[in-house]
Amino acid sequence: MGVETESKFHVLAVDDSLFDRKMIERLLQKSSCQVTTVDSGSKALEFLGLRVDDNDPNALSTSPQIHQEVEINLIITDYCMPGMTGYDLLKKVKESAAFRSIPVVIMSSENVPARISRCLEEGAEEFFLKPVKLADLTKLKPHMMKTKLKKESEKPVAIEEIVVSKPEIEKEEDSSVIEILPLHQELESEQLEPMLCSNKRKAMEEVISTDRSRPKYNDITTSV
Repeated sequence: MGVETESKFHVLAVDDSLFDRKMIERLLQKSSCQVTTVDSGSKALEFLGLRVDDNDPNALSTSPQIHQEVEINLIITDYCMPGMTGYDLLKKVKESAAFRSIPVVIMSSENVPARISRCLEEGAEEFFLKPVKLADLTKLKPHMMKTKLKKESEKPVAIEEIVVSKPEIEKEEDSSVIEILPLHQELESEQLEPMLCSNKRKAMEEVISTDRSRPKYNDITTSV
């Protein structure tokens, strides 16, 4: 159940009419959406974590105690509401750096072209005439998908630790050095052997030559 809830799109529906809220909630649930409903624009801002300053209605401040951790993929709001209209709510959302990327859809029972144009120019994705039909809501999925993909792309990517292993070539090089060392010793011994033989031969020749040059005295005994 938890996995299914996480995979659903979350829609914030705003309408002062209880009947219209229940109607749009039922249609969105049929479209496999998670729905949160509120009855005014000010409550919608509170749910997002935005609070209107009492001294300056045009200024917004962030409330740390509200549902900022809740991800909203789309806001659908009625145009004509007491207090804050749907158009005012649209402007507040688009003025917020944290929430301006959330798609906003306006609903109205009145077909007023100037009103529709004004909302679309302000950043509304769609303008639906009431009563909203299930076929109308199929237009919402591309907008919600865009928001979800953007959120996922902004998530930090975990960097895995890379372990570098020593290449096996080094081992082969070490073994080749060990094998070559006896070969050097053999070469050195082979080079030294004729040198030793020649030195020995020279020593013997010198002994013989000294014996030949020394005079021989027979029957002479030297005593000390």
